[in-house]
This record gives sequence, structure tokens and C-alpha cells, in this order.
Amino acid sequence: MTSAYVNRIATAVPPNDVHMAFLQFAKSLLPSITHAALFDRMAKKSDIEHRFSFLEPLGDVAGPVLDKDRFYLRGSFPSTGARMRYFETHAPKLGESAVERLQLGSDRGRISHVLITCCTGLSAPGLDLELVERCRLPRSAERTIIGFMGCYAAVNALKVARHIVRSEPEALVLIINLELCTIHLQETDDFEKLLSFLLWGDGCSASLVSARPHGFELEDFRAIIVPQTQDLITWNVRDSGFDMLLSGKVPATIQQAMRDGVAEILHDQPTETISLWAVHPGGRTVLDAVERGIGLAPNCLAVSRQVLRQFGNMSSATVMFVLGELLRTAAAGAKGCAMAFGPGLVAETMRFRTVGA
Repeated sequence: MTSAYVNRIATAVPPNDVHMAFLQFAKSLLPSITHAALFDRMAKKSDIEHRFSFLEPLGDVAGPVLDKDRFYLRGSFPSTGARMRYFETHAPKLGESAVERLQLGSDRGRISHVLITCCTGLSAPGLDLELVERCRLPRSAERTIIGFMGCYAAVNALKVARHIVRSEPEALVLIINLELCTIHLQETDDFEKLLSFLLWGDGCSASLVSARPHGFELEDFRAIIVPQTQDLITWNVRDSGFDMLLSGKVPATIQQAMRDGVAEILHDQPTETISLWAVHPGGRTVLDAVERGIGLAPNCLAVSRQVLRQFGNMSSATVMFVLGELLRTAAAGAKGCAMAFGPGLVAETMRFRTVGA
């Protein structure tokens, strides 16, 4: 049967680093100096240094207006409709930037399928048609949006692309994972919610999947669904944006799920046979949990920790940033395992291996 390969991966982020501005804003909402000091300590432990957005923070976010677009105004944060309008304006630009970095060349006219993952904005006509036009892709390309699946959606997109290539060996599948997480900030003094907002940044990845035998061969996929954990990660559309709940129980639950499920994920192969670990950096504690649950050496997740430090958690795009870094440096024949976590609680996992150009 035909094998499918990720041939290339490109990434893009918006121009504005908002991480330090968010820290200042968050501390201004907390009710006491003690809470602010604790938030500072937790922020330092997050191992995040940069997060990017189309929103450009003002120099002093202690005032009534937080950004140059006047999107976030103290006491009058935007409605869901306003957030979606901002998404419709800016998301296509980010998607186009990532696709152009793929340097499609003569492949541009051969794209047969376009898969898009997104859980931070939606409209119709949507990103699929907008990006076909902006990126000058064939209008005959089959388009599929994998929506509202959260951080693990990219793995599901790779799974769908593999099925397409295995059934249509001439297919050339373009995957775009695009998220504008920063447009869903909430004005709150809830400490746990502010800590969850500390994670999120905006980003986009674009990748090309085909039967051409170079890059990462997509070998197989496994979903690990942890029972009775539906309330640990939720993402709901509400009147004032999309509302996330991220329970503090998530890291411990992931650690146990990895300990119980690693044999199934790796088909009973020893963890030492895997040299490339592409773990979605949902946060430092999530990476620590995977490391402990599987029993990995500290350097195994170095690339995931690097992506977290430089970009934060960009939902579905993030694991592709990790895979992109690994693809640039991986030796031929290296075996890998990718995984990402999200609502359910579910771990979507994938085994892959590097093949020559």
C-alpha cells in the first residue's frame, strides 16, 4: 500500500510579542500584592518567554486601552462578534504567510486537497476559500475544515492526509493549522483563568503531504481517550468570546495516561527505539508529565520546550512547529513519536520515521 510522507513544514507568527504586556495586565487585575507576587513566580516557572499576536500592545497597559487597535478596553472587552470580525480580518494573512514559506513552486498548481484545522475562529465562507484565493491554489482542490478539536487537531489532520494519499497516490495535500488564541483573552481576577491565559499565543503552520518518499513517513496513529475526564479541558463559545477551562488536574492525568498507554502507542517497542519526540507543549507541566509518565531522559523533549519558550501554546499549530524543527535536523532512518492533548481528555499520537530526500 502507498505510504504518505510529510515532505515540508513551514511556520509563521504575527509581528507583535505580547508576553510581557500580558504579564503586566494580568498582575493589574489581581486583588493584592501577594497574588501578584505569586503570579510572577508562576509566570517564571512557565518557561515561556515570547508569545505573538496581531494585537500591538501599548507601552503602558495599566491604562484604560491595552492595544493600538483599541480591541481590548478595560471594562468593555469585545463581544464574540467583534472577536470573530478580528479573526476574519487577520487570520487569512497569517495563513498566507505560512503557505508562502513552503515555497510551493510548481507544486502550487498540483495541490489536490486543502485541510485546515482551527478552533479559535469560524465563518462562512471561511478560511478554506479565502486561502485558496490568496495563495493562488487550484479552485478544484478538495477542501476540508477540521474544526474545534483543540490542540490535537493537527494530528487528526495528518491522519486524514495519510488516508487521502493512501487512496489517491497522486494526491498533494496541503495542511494549514491556524490559530489566533490571543483574541479570546478575558478580563477577570480569577487566578486560575489568568494562569491559563499565560499559555496562549498565535501561530500557523503549513505542511505538504504526498506519496513522495522524503521527509517524515506517517506510519500509524493511536488515540488514547481517558475515561471520566470530559470536564478537565473545555472550550465553549460564549457571549464574550470562547471560554476555556483548563483544570489543574490535567498534568497528573496525562502522566498516568502515558504510563498506562505507552505500550499501545509504541506497539510494545522500547522507548529507546524512539529518537524523535514531537510532544505538543501544552505547558511546562504537561511536558514534565509526559517525560515522567513515559520515563524519558530530560533532553528528549528539548525541541518541545524550545517551541514553548519561543512561542507559547498555539493550540493546533504547536506540535507542527515541533515537527518542523525536528524535520530540519533529523537523521535518515530515525524513528519518532508525536502526540498532542486536548478536550476529552484525549491524547492523539502518531509514529513516524525519517526517510531520505
